[in-house]
Amino acid sequence: MPHFENVVLCRESQVSTLRSLFGERHHFSFPSIFIYGHTASGKTYVTQTLLKTLELPHVFVNCVECFTLRLLLEQILNKLNHLSSSEDGCFTQITCDTFNDFVRLFKQVTKAKNLKDQTIYIVLDKAEYLRDMEVNVLPGFLRLQELCDRNVTVIFLSEIIWEKFRPNTGCFEPFVLYFPDYSIGNLQKILSHDHPPEYSADFYAAYINILLGVFYTVCRDLKELSHLAVLNFPKYCEPVVKGEASERDTRKLWRNIEPHLKKAMQTVYLREISSSQWEKLQKDDADPGQLEGLSTYTHVELPYYSKFILIAAYLASYNPARTDKRFFLKHHGKIKKTSFLKKHEKTSNHLLGPKMFPLDRLLAILYSIVDSKVAPTANIFSQITSLVTLQLLTLVGHDDQLDGPKYKCTVSLDFIRAIARTVNFDIIKYLYDFL
Repeated sequence: MPHFENVVLCRESQVSTLRSLFGERHHFSFPSIFIYGHTASGKTYVTQTLLKTLELPHVFVNCVECFTLRLLLEQILNKLNHLSSSEDGCFTQITCDTFNDFVRLFKQVTKAKNLKDQTIYIVLDKAEYLRDMEVNVLPGFLRLQELCDRNVTVIFLSEIIWEKFRPNTGCFEPFVLYFPDYSIGNLQKILSHDHPPEYSADFYAAYINILLGVFYTVCRDLKELSHLAVLNFPKYCEPVVKGEASERDTRKLWRNIEPHLKKAMQTVYLREISSSQWEKLQKDDADPGQLEGLSTYTHVELPYYSKFILIAAYLASYNPARTDKRFFLKHHGKIKKTSFLKKHEKTSNHLLGPKMFPLDRLLAILYSIVDSKVAPTANIFSQITSLVTLQLLTLVGHDDQLDGPKYKCTVSLDFIRAIARTVNFDIIKYLYDFL
């Protein structure tokens, strides 16, 4: 176990469980193991690392790539054939059309000496795609050990729970293992582990702490956070390289990196520009909208009222609810600007990311910014649903009938400004951050 602690971080419980299930090489293992958890929770990495480090014979197949039954079965058999023929270095391609043929050919392939007396592991990543194949595929893989009379374990990796897989007719129940999301402490430890050798571990850990403080509320995907950490680190350490600040001068380092993290917040998950383009943007201190390819969604044509719905959603996401009276009520009386500014509100709302809002607030803002009268018809509600389908809005939750659904606006400021220009709407004067 000590060997894995430096390779697989923050997954000690899952590693221990899997090693117990694997047992000795010649022991019969559990026929099928179902591992599930959200994306970037370490399912694939932990499984592959364990199998490779323990040097166990295994086949790894991605069900997205093998989108038909024939591709899936042939991929498994040919990889197994490659393992069994690794000594002499020559092997022939196997063709397979049905699961019955797969069972027969699997018995033949696993007769090889180097596979005969040890457990063979078949790992099916993105296993949820198996549900779209023939009805006998999932039950067949669950009972493969029994059907083939071989020492084989099938490991399913999925982002959805087992109950969504279980057929109505019943099937052999696998061993279910859950990978929970990484906590902020886990992410801090993992991201700080691989720090650049030219900088101290404490300096890089302080940078990761700042990065998570900004992005953790809107993004908890380890892969995305790793990408953001690598892209923005050169800008963070720029004052140190130029000799303008020391590694301990966190205040000056934060002031230098804050506007660049704000730009990065606009493109989380989207990958609208390449890493080289982003580095050029950082170097030239340019506006993100100036790069070709960024915010290409601004070219999407939307219906007239959908544009106003999206504008209203953006205002509801980035303006505090208490400012609605100031912006959208005609006779609100005299309200001083300073009454809205509190001491603890020094960070830009755009830097903190979009906040969720109820449907009632969205409609109230919509009625205020549209010149003509808008009735709450089915057409308006269907356009809101369309914006969710286009991923311009995110449906966050629907807790109960009293609360109603809650949404978040996922578009950038450049995108919403482009939409507002098409309807001659000056969105900047309605944004709290630009008061």
